[in-house]
Amino acid sequence: MAAHSLSPSLSRLLFAVKYGSFQSRCCALHSKTQYSTVYNPSEKTFDKILIANRGEIACRVIKTCKKMGIKTVAVHSDVDSSAVHTKMADEAVCVGPAPTNKSYLNMDAIMEAIRATGAQAVHPGYGFLSENKEFARRLEAEGVAFIGPDTHAIQAMGDKIESKLIAKAANVSTIPGFDGVVKTAEEAVKISQEIGYPVMIKASAGGGGKGMRISWNDEETREGFRFSSQEAASSFGDDRLLIEKYIDNPRHIEIQVLADKHGNALWLNERECSIQRRNQKVVEEAPSTFLDPVTRRAMGEQAVQLAKAVQYSSAGTVEFLVDSKKNFFFLEMNTRLQVEHPITECITGLDLVEQMIRVAKGYQLQHKQEDIPINGWAVESRVYAEDPYKSFGLPSIGRLSQYQEPLNLSNVRVDSGIQEGSDISIYYDPMISKLVTYGATRAEALAKMEDALDNYVIRGVTHNIPLLREIITHPHFISGDISTNFLPEVYPDGFKGHQLEVDERRELLASAAALYITAQLRSQKVLGHLRVSSTPVECNHWELCVELGEGLHAMEVTKSGKVYTVEVDGGTVEVSGEWNLASPLLPITINGTHRMLQCLSRDASGRIVLQYLGTSFQLRVLSKLAAELNSFMPEKVPEDTSSILRSPMPGTIVAVSVKPGDTVAAGQEICVIEAMKMQNSLTAVKQAKVKSVHCKPGETVGEGDLLVELE
Repeated sequence: MAAHSLSPSLSRLLFAVKYGSFQSRCCALHSKTQYSTVYNPSEKTFDKILIANRGEIACRVIKTCKKMGIKTVAVHSDVDSSAVHTKMADEAVCVGPAPTNKSYLNMDAIMEAIRATGAQAVHPGYGFLSENKEFARRLEAEGVAFIGPDTHAIQAMGDKIESKLIAKAANVSTIPGFDGVVKTAEEAVKISQEIGYPVMIKASAGGGGKGMRISWNDEETREGFRFSSQEAASSFGDDRLLIEKYIDNPRHIEIQVLADKHGNALWLNERECSIQRRNQKVVEEAPSTFLDPVTRRAMGEQAVQLAKAVQYSSAGTVEFLVDSKKNFFFLEMNTRLQVEHPITECITGLDLVEQMIRVAKGYQLQHKQEDIPINGWAVESRVYAEDPYKSFGLPSIGRLSQYQEPLNLSNVRVDSGIQEGSDISIYYDPMISKLVTYGATRAEALAKMEDALDNYVIRGVTHNIPLLREIITHPHFISGDISTNFLPEVYPDGFKGHQLEVDERRELLASAAALYITAQLRSQKVLGHLRVSSTPVECNHWELCVELGEGLHAMEVTKSGKVYTVEVDGGTVEVSGEWNLASPLLPITINGTHRMLQCLSRDASGRIVLQYLGTSFQLRVLSKLAAELNSFMPEKVPEDTSSILRSPMPGTIVAVSVKPGDTVAAGQEICVIEAMKMQNSLTAVKQAKVKSVHCKPGETVGEGDLLVELE
């Protein structure tokens, strides 16, 4: 095992300065709405805690530990040696190479790190070993506190089959289904037929959307059984599956619970988590627009009943599916800190990490149920390194060449574990950050989220901000008319980005023209003076043409001071701003309305990529003469993709189902790629003969790599 990574000391000192003074990063409207970590010197907890995780959740735990005067130990894989969490911690230990089963899931290496550093307790974060009963058992045997529930609760709630039986016994509403382990694909088909389609196939030990498939017929059940069992084995080391009735068009609403070792338990209100893709949450909010006080209390009381039934102690989450009539059904209990816990902290004022540490040390809860408020509204957007135009988000990898969080705005919190220069790799979850906004009302929180997304600078990887912004501004979302089917219902043909209205198109065209002219005028000067003294007086009138998509838009532009007046498409647009071309953000005013644009790229040929209303648009600004001559340029013939299969994402080839000479039918599986623990089946788009295969199981491929050629 590597020695403690205590150097370079300067790097740690800089991070101590940046993060040592813990601020919640949730700027609240008044003191009651800002969650606080209250350090009581007389309340002894632990001297040193090891965080058995990485990324943003490791950073989140370290911040609270610093506030409580607790030293921290980070663990990391070799590729994470310079990660933010390793620099924030007081000590850092390498526990293995990049693959998770050799590092963050390597119990032997983590146990050795605990012994070597003298850590008294372990916070597991979420994912990895956070719900692994064997890990908790080994810690207990070593006399090390596990900051989470005991092994009995982990086992009982971690097994979806057992948890459902316990929930029934505790008088918690449950979903109809098969209360046993499904062993074969054919048995899965038989059970599904008995329950009645549609059904949900899911991993017994699963969570986070992994190992889950919806099936509407026998063939989908066979395929779902195969993929779910493979994903479950890869993610959790347990391929057992269960099947239950799929509730069509439900809401996914969860209750945060907090319990101690003295029999006290609270419910900390709900979180609305219905906006999902591939059963993974994308946008969450607290509270829910859908629940009334009576339903909220009923769900909260059932959640507490379940927690008490398994003698639960720590923070945990009971998830429910809720139908249109507000009937709710137990889905699962996550025996860990939930990804979306920040929105609960914003509306209750509680630091859940602090509460978990106190409970692990044996202290009683400090609050009663009547003390738990709902102050204001909080919204969380999960910012991922994903391409939202591919199945609402397929992973993207790369290095963050430029990164700037929107913390200049009030009422904004960003939980992240990366910085400019960080790598997003194929080995781990592609989450960049959790962007949280808070307001006295839901409308305030959503407006702040809109601003925060517009001000968030991410370069070097493809990200899902276009999708996030479209979700939070969609009329259905604003009205609260949502379900877990929101994305496929709103975007039945897939996400296409923001669709410009007529006025918006004029705004975008005018902004591009103004930016182009500003750059042209700047290029004529050196240190504020004209390059050549004989150069004519600065021009203030231009005739331009701007390409956007397949359209060519003629316009006339005049400039007066800092204001550009643009005549385009039968309308007039006034654009003004400071026009700092070195800044990634372009705060401008368009017809009196403030907009935040981002110039993603521009070149001397007039090509400009602007991020406008969250979506990136490619434009080309030309002079009138250049536009006329451009019509004579030959067009590039697009590649015929019907006879080739390229990788839609970076990942690892799990299986190749064809060989040269095989005849495949349209829709037939050709190969399977695993990326970030999710398996994706790639199929043929037409009937054809396989000409050549350019991949094999176990190989790592990049986005766009050629996999298979068809004749």
